[in-house]
Amino acid sequence: MRVLITGVAGFLGSHLCDRLINTGHDVIGMDNFITGSRDNLVHLAGNPHFNFIKHDVANFIFVPGKIDLVLHFASPASPNPASPFGYPNLPIQTMKAGALGTHNTLGVARAHNARYILASTSEIYGDPQEHPQKEDYWGHVDPIGLRSVYDEAKRFAEALTMAYHRYHNLNTGIVRIFNTYGPRMRLDDGRVIPNFIQQALRQERLTIYGDGKQTRSFCYVDDLVDGILGLAFSTESMPVNIGNPDEFTIIELANLVNSLLDNPSENIYQVGKVAGDDPLRRQPDISRAIEILGWTPKYDLKSGLLKTIPYFKEKMGLNDL
Repeated sequence: MRVLITGVAGFLGSHLCDRLINTGHDVIGMDNFITGSRDNLVHLAGNPHFNFIKHDVANFIFVPGKIDLVLHFASPASPNPASPFGYPNLPIQTMKAGALGTHNTLGVARAHNARYILASTSEIYGDPQEHPQKEDYWGHVDPIGLRSVYDEAKRFAEALTMAYHRYHNLNTGIVRIFNTYGPRMRLDDGRVIPNFIQQALRQERLTIYGDGKQTRSFCYVDDLVDGILGLAFSTESMPVNIGNPDEFTIIELANLVNSLLDNPSENIYQVGKVAGDDPLRRQPDISRAIEILGWTPKYDLKSGLLKTIPYFKEKMGLNDL
């Protein structure tokens, strides 16, 4: 197959690219490097199965030759305003990637009669009043809060994808991605696992916002790629949750990271308050993924962190530890 991946220089896009190439497919990667990293693509230089196009998906997209599959993964993704690459600092670009980018990539898929997969998010559920979250839950979202530029961009993208599916009979799928981690996350990403690992490697206190009782469900990137490609090579058109259903409080995550890196367990401190629209609980119901795709995650949080920590050591120049 010949596959177009937008956001190919990003954390998830680059892993999807590698997996597809390693299983015999040709990839056209597209990115404008607003949040993606060239380092994630260096190893593909000269690979005959990879072709890169520097382009902003908010602008009209033309790709020569036949395309069989479009994976739209271009978007800033971090909610942390402390990170220069978080969507609170790139609000217009985030909304353009979700709105104009989705429209343009759907146009590519329609022109080539290709299968189309939209990277959506658990954030469309907002601060959920249903727990765990199933795909038929409509969500509890503040349309003008700090997270709204991401939440509403993805909700619009889902609606537009379904409109193309229903009106143009386009072969589409929607993956709702829950918290994911692994190698190739940016050190300055601002999300909780990169922050905790770096602080623990420096033997610093881990920063927790609020009381630390808010929960997340963390999926290792290899598992996520399995689920996304399972959906891509299926005919399912309705949204599917892909994430690890094991739920942890932020304090539990901090204690686990400290124990894996021999950072004293009391090295945790709490600052400020959780942002008003920060979800207090997050846990996917993956029943549909199990039933439709036969997919379940293989890595628990500890084993996934052990595969992630060496990447951060290398990027921080701490390989002697």
